[in-house]
Amino acid sequence: MTKNVLLIGLGRFGKHMAMDLNRLGHEVMAVDLNEDRVNEILPYVTNAQIGDSTNEEFLESLGIGNYDLCVVAIGNNFQNSLETTSLLKDMGARLVVSRAERDVQAKFLLRNGADKVVYPERQMAKWAAIRFTADHILDFIEVDDTHAIFEVEMPRQWVGKTVGQLNIRQKYNINIVAIKRGENINMSISSETTLKEGETLLVIGEYKTLQRCFQM
Repeated sequence: MTKNVLLIGLGRFGKHMAMDLNRLGHEVMAVDLNEDRVNEILPYVTNAQIGDSTNEEFLESLGIGNYDLCVVAIGNNFQNSLETTSLLKDMGARLVVSRAERDVQAKFLLRNGADKVVYPERQMAKWAAIRFTADHILDFIEVDDTHAIFEVEMPRQWVGKTVGQLNIRQKYNINIVAIKRGENINMSISSETTLKEGETLLVIGEYKTLQRCFQM
């Protein structure tokens, strides 16, 4: 379902988010004080404006009530981020997601109108720490503080065996949610599914259990 998104702040995080939203087919209005940043993002968004998001009149002119989601991605001026977040909520924004770098920033943002807070630097650091310290973990998606979905290389000793024969749910408390070969993903996994060389697995479980299981 296509959503209308207001994205304020076009630094590294804002720029990449705009591009990803575009790939997902959403309508994006992008805003930044910097003309060069606005011009650079124009090919990837529905519309873009140069403006100060702490200016109430400018923000009102964007029609805040028309957006399903407002993202405050300002990264170099926390005061502006805080003011923008507060103004958006005062103007009736449905959902405000604001960027934070530290917990203290998150607390202020949540108290002043943010519905959700994201930590892009912290999340990227966690991803890199896990991804590059484990040779056989290719990617992961965080589910909560203790669980994740990992994409892992197929263990050599599992090739040719069925999911039922391995019984990893009982042995390791891990579930295989899909098998991937190239761009094809098979989510119809049963105890009779045979694992093959060249495939990768999408598995869900606790971080420590997953890392211990796939440190091959």
